Amino acid sequence: MFNYLEPTYIKNFIQTALTEDVGDGDHTSLSTIPPSAQGRAKLLVKDDGILAGVALAKLIFEEVDKQLTVKTILEDGAVIKKGEIVLTVEGSSQSILKAERLVLNCMQRMSGIATYTHSMVKLLEGTNTKLLDTRKTTPNFRLCEKWACKIGGAENHRYALFDMILIKDNHVDYAGGIQNAINQANEYLKQTGRDLQIEIEVRNLTELQEVLAIGQVHRIMLDNFSYENLREAIRLIDGKYATEASGGINETTIRAYADCGVDYISCGALTHHVSSLDLSLKAY
Repeated sequence: MFNYLEPTYIKNFIQTALTEDVGDGDHTSLSTIPPSAQGRAKLLVKDDGILAGVALAKLIFEEVDKQLTVKTILEDGAVIKKGEIVLTVEGSSQSILKAERLVLNCMQRMSGIATYTHSMVKLLEGTNTKLLDTRKTTPNFRLCEKWACKIGGAENHRYALFDMILIKDNHVDYAGGIQNAINQANEYLKQTGRDLQIEIEVRNLTELQEVLAIGQVHRIMLDNFSYENLREAIRLIDGKYATEASGGINETTIRAYADCGVDYISCGALTHHVSSLDLSLKAY
């Protein structure tokens, strides 16, 4: 899978986010605080959950001002309780204030995602099913949201459109059917020399039978299947291809889907149906 956590991509995200927030200057801090002023602050936990975004926060502080000193007390993936201190930062007061909002926005959102993801992963304990995230992410914030899912214990699905072929229902319909879609996908890989996995979505057992007759895929997504039909689909596939269940799966249904024997469960709610954890940065 595409390595979205490569340092260059993280740096580009931070620079773009700072440009959005700071523009031509933090004029409040520039007008009220002397350039020579030094300060320190601590990042406080105000909600219970799973911590995410610490590594990113350190990179944000470094991008804003390499002279800032950051001391981490808790790391990504830690179980956190209200009242705990995640990190301290010391140095230029103007720099701390410039970084503050971006650090908090990222960490609050990422920690919320990691917390919910962790709770879903816990529901899968005792099964062989792995939890996947999706592309249902916030534009220009996917890097952080996928990172948070990983910290929470899920596996990343494809990062974007370019690192996997995932033939969904609209692709099948536009291509003129399942056979056309699969054949054309394989021909495309052959012609372009790309090494990408092919996954195809099926909507019912009839479509599944058609895919099984054709083959030439790596994974089959079973979308909005009932538990009974999912168990039958797993029986028919018989280990020939990796299987993935999807379609509105949440904390009340995920265990029952896993108990059907599916390899993966993808869940868009990991990134589009979460509340941020409350964190704050306070001078001391």
